[in-house]
Amino acid sequence: MNASKLAAPMLALMLTLMFSGTAPIPIVHAQTPAPQNAASRPVGTVKAINGNAVTMTTDAGAELTVNVQDSTRLIKTAPGQKDLTGATAIQLKDLQAGDRILVRGTPSDDSKSIAAAAIIVMKKSDIEQKQAAERADWQKRGVGGLVTAVDLASGTITISSAALSGNKSVAIHTAKDTVIRRYAPDSIKFDDAKLATLDQIQPGDQLRARGDRNPEGTELNAQEIVSGSFRNIAGTVISTDAAANTLTVTDLKTKKPVIVKLTQDSQFRKLPAMMAQIMAARMSGAASGTNGAPAAGNGGAGGNASANPQPGSAAPGATPGARPGGGAGGAGNGRAGGGQDFQQILSRIPPATLADLVKGDAVMIVATQGTGDGPVTAITMLSGVDPILAATSKGGQQMFLTPWNLEASGGGDAASQ
Repeated sequence: MNASKLAAPMLALMLTLMFSGTAPIPIVHAQTPAPQNAASRPVGTVKAINGNAVTMTTDAGAELTVNVQDSTRLIKTAPGQKDLTGATAIQLKDLQAGDRILVRGTPSDDSKSIAAAAIIVMKKSDIEQKQAAERADWQKRGVGGLVTAVDLASGTITISSAALSGNKSVAIHTAKDTVIRRYAPDSIKFDDAKLATLDQIQPGDQLRARGDRNPEGTELNAQEIVSGSFRNIAGTVISTDAAANTLTVTDLKTKKPVIVKLTQDSQFRKLPAMMAQIMAARMSGAASGTNGAPAAGNGGAGGNASANPQPGSAAPGATPGARPGGGAGGAGNGRAGGGQDFQQILSRIPPATLADLVKGDAVMIVATQGTGDGPVTAITMLSGVDPILAATSKGGQQMFLTPWNLEASGGGDAASQ
């Protein structure tokens, strides 16, 4: 059986994206057509290969033995393909652990094995290459922020996007081919995001989109959007529990303690002191209508640190060689501008751990909504924000953080299409 004959039954083989993950991190998922009588089409990841027997972990979490016969056809297709156009035949020896496969064949009576008639393969190396390209594209063409308005008639979403120069309004334009996804209520995994519609997006939601921006960065034609209702927490640390990987925070808005859990997907950064002081100075300036940072050394929210670093200087912890004027990894300078998405800058700061926190430290957190009085899961957490909280009358509730982790591990944050 050649690739063209396999094309029709395999049309459901799709590539979907993460922001894991994370920006979301892309990962391949294949939607499986409903079984037809004795035929079966499980989808999953190769776990091990022993002779002609391939052990796979299905997307449903089951372990399945795939028996490769002499008549079995193995076809390799590229991530992103929606059919088998350009697919090539491969041998069993070309299959490796970590590859994604869709199997067509006849299952055993106990459903623990399947005699494969055909196996469609997406190579792990190809997927990783695609993931890297998609992750870079989310960083380059992505923008995130808080939804302020949704116009269903025009298909336009307005967000308040934070940059080091301050918040700015960005109009996100959708079209018929814009992919819209929405996060689950208590999940930080892009894998749990579901296809959604524009009317599910509400003011107050966090949203991230990627697409083509106008030169001013005030409009974006969205290729893809992911949104969700998340909880913004600004407060001070009461205690930490390294064994449980949790911290307890006093929420400055509710004045109540909140237990926050960190997972391997949580993004935790400690803001360099100079960067925090510069941001605090700018927030104070915006609040007072001065449209800029106070003069250096004026004792404002930025303390004694200069709100106007000299050319060539950079905040501690910034990327080596970064420009202070809002260039990649830079802390920003005293001029307006430097409109880089703060999430892009945040991703360049080295990760922090619970051991870096002490009682009384100020933190800003984007977390899942959680259920009841149970703990919430941190998506993005930032410490070292004491000057920022002191400079904002809202206790940090006008967040500049967004929940999208552009640097999540390849452990599998993705969304099913």
